[in-house]
Amino acid sequence: MSELAPSPTSVAVSPRAIAAALTELWSPRVIAVLDDSYIKVAKLQGDLAWHAHDDEDELFFVLAGHLRIEMEAVTIELGEGEAYVVPRGVRHHPVAERECLVMLVEKQSTLHTGREQTAKTRSLADQLRPVT
Repeated sequence: MSELAPSPTSVAVSPRAIAAALTELWSPRVIAVLDDSYIKVAKLQGDLAWHAHDDEDELFFVLAGHLRIEMEAVTIELGEGEAYVVPRGVRHHPVAERECLVMLVEKQSTLHTGREQTAKTRSLADQLRPVT
């Protein structure tokens, strides 16, 4: 486990409160570690580039708001309290028409936007910054 990552037993956290306090959109922050996965939260509005994670699944859990996950074969609409796992290798395009708070569960090896690099792409170091 990275020394920068929070310990899974260090303190109780409120994913929704942490996500609501974020000031950057589409900039996930690690709030806990679960085995070889990171638990992340993010504040979303607008869209993120089409991308895929070749070797990792990605779980989206909506804490508040509404999220649309467009994929080539299907579009999934998620409301508060709903979750969906994008299977590894599936190109997807997350869209939040209005502000949306999400919790993500991803393997530590998951790159923010897969092999796509955009202005919204965040490095792992950015995602591991302390949440204030």
